[in-house]
Amino acid sequence: MGSSVLEEITAIYYPILAAVGIPVNSVAIMILSRGKCGLSQCVTRYLVAMAAADLLVVFTAVILSCILGIHFPASFLTINTICRLNAVLLFAVTESSVWFTLAFTFDRFVAICCHKLKAKYCTDKMAVAVLGVLSVLSFLHNIPWYFVFDPEFILDNVPRGCVLKQAFFIEPAWGTFEIIHLILTPCVPFILILILNALTERYILQASRVRKALKSNTNVVRDKDPEVGNRNKSILLLFSISGTFLFLWSTEVGYFISLHVTDAQYYASSDIETVGVMLQLLSACTNACIYGVTQRKFREELKNGMKYPLQLIAKLIKI
Repeated sequence: MGSSVLEEITAIYYPILAAVGIPVNSVAIMILSRGKCGLSQCVTRYLVAMAAADLLVVFTAVILSCILGIHFPASFLTINTICRLNAVLLFAVTESSVWFTLAFTFDRFVAICCHKLKAKYCTDKMAVAVLGVLSVLSFLHNIPWYFVFDPEFILDNVPRGCVLKQAFFIEPAWGTFEIIHLILTPCVPFILILILNALTERYILQASRVRKALKSNTNVVRDKDPEVGNRNKSILLLFSISGTFLFLWSTEVGYFISLHVTDAQYYASSDIETVGVMLQLLSACTNACIYGVTQRKFREELKNGMKYPLQLIAKLIKI
């Protein structure tokens, strides 16, 4: 795919992504926050935090950086100081989104596979603590990005734009910071989510075999097992969210790894890099759709929310 064709695609893709990502994540936050989706408080905390982080990713990465920052070079967003602050926020919320997904995956792994630890770990207070710590660490870890950029150009005597300093490519300290950043986001979470999903799936398969063996040795009528049904609904949400994350981030992770293995120039423009970023940002819009597909009560709350304005209008007309 030629670069010019890809540029035309991204010019259409990012506005559509923003138009979808903002409302779907906002609606997901409102519905989940009501606590009427049949989910535990612990799970609800993680899902709301993930939706909030995804909403911020869409706002900072898609709207501020990919749309306004590029198409409106004279706006206040391109002022160097604002640009650098946006870079810090962009990296911080992206990292938070990734680590929130890992935290949710680990919480469900404990709930499904570690019954002794479940009562202590899978609680509302623990979820709040984990999410709070991850949020603070993500922000603190990305503060150095503010000092990485120089102005790209001068407009009306005002420094604008952001370009990486030459020292970023030369000084060992910045090289170390870059490597740590790439390891922490997305490589470590990507690998850990993959491992946790594999362990969870293995546990579920083993438990299913044991349960079938026990049932075959009894005279219990083989009706539909409600316990298995509830468990399947729980793990469907887990595998849908983490599986989608792994799929959409795989291009980005593979690109990072290939660059360091081949010792290629990291910031050289590449169509693969562009596609990887497009898929990565798409992951900020998929979770809300997954809730709607996998959670019946979420769909009911969404329908009720859509009916309310119509019912209100009908009442006003009657008055």
